[in-house]
Amino acid sequence: MAGHSKWSNIKHRKAAQDAKRGQAFTKVARQIVMAVKEGGPDPETNFRLRLAIDRARQINMPNDNIERAINRGVGNTDGDNFEEIIYEGYGPHGVAIMMQVLTDNRNRTAGEVRHALSKAGGNLGESGCVSWMFEQKGLIAIEQNTASPVDEDELMMQALEAGAEDIQLEEDVFKILTAPNDFNQVKQALEAEGYQFLVAEVSMVPKNTISISEEAGEQIEKLIDTLEDLDDVQEVYTNYEIE
Repeated sequence: MAGHSKWSNIKHRKAAQDAKRGQAFTKVARQIVMAVKEGGPDPETNFRLRLAIDRARQINMPNDNIERAINRGVGNTDGDNFEEIIYEGYGPHGVAIMMQVLTDNRNRTAGEVRHALSKAGGNLGESGCVSWMFEQKGLIAIEQNTASPVDEDELMMQALEAGAEDIQLEEDVFKILTAPNDFNQVKQALEAEGYQFLVAEVSMVPKNTISISEEAGEQIEKLIDTLEDLDDVQEVYTNYEIE
């Protein structure tokens, strides 16, 4: 069961994404460009840009690449004009799926996403068909390490004092939820305490989950891998948990 758990699959996918360094750099560069266009080039006053730069550093993106992306965002260099789109639909077994997309060709991307969903037994839906099932939250995941165990009570106290809304233990992972605006201060406080993060991002978190079998979970994970391999798909959110 552990080999097919949600968190172990997330860890596996992130490692696979890091291995595809060029594609990962391209995706994060687009995020930086869009963040600058939306809120300006200063990460101190542009929260979305600060998150994008943090993600760039997590994948060891060179500073020169980061600076070039910022310059593209302010219009100092020529670059593609991307638009941000949220696609919604269902995967197999009725699992809700939301995808954050940055694309310079809406028709191409819609076709690629529709094909991936259809091939897996799902379908692309209308805008709003599943978004009501999710809410935006800061999400920090800390893996329980048997070599150096995390003290649950201490972590809970530190997280709540820093402004977290909730902390839950799922399998061997502590999941900390924050309001989006409180995410950075909670992240910085826990970093200062020496915690290492499996995930640290502002995400769309399901309000409720549906339980599926381990076999069905493998199908969903394969679909997520396919969607995340598309150049235009930035993030994929789902609402499943494995029985």
